[in-house]
Amino acid sequence: MPAPDWIFSSFEELDSKLLYAMLGLRAEVFVVEQECAYQDLDGHDQDALHLCGLYDGELACYARINAPGTKTPYTAISRVLVRKEYRGEGLGRLLMRETLARCERLWPGATTGLSAQQYLVEFYASLGFRAVSNPYDEEGIPHVDMLR
Repeated sequence: MPAPDWIFSSFEELDSKLLYAMLGLRAEVFVVEQECAYQDLDGHDQDALHLCGLYDGELACYARINAPGTKTPYTAISRVLVRKEYRGEGLGRLLMRETLARCERLWPGATTGLSAQQYLVEFYASLGFRAVSNPYDEEGIPHVDMLR
């Protein structure tokens, strides 16, 4: 799969159409698909960097990055997603590689962490993350904390 067109920006730099698409896709994946009623708008978007991958102008994948010390003591990756119709083609791996490369450029050598859904632990391990917690429940979905 070819790499998408990447847009990487702060919250203030997001244009209204992309912000709407981003929040809509997050709701589609995390609330509707996963049948998980939770508060997606958690107060961490405003101090985050947002990596959006687009194909033909359509948002296909997304990840949120918070600098060390803003959400956690380490660089925090969250809200990682791939639009349903783009799954199974390697886009998640492309997204994570791009996300990690941007983290390394911005905060060289810094620890990076995420809260992985338990079924994705092997995927994140293949990218250099290791589990640092036992599974725990987050909004009815088993998660594991992982660091790299």
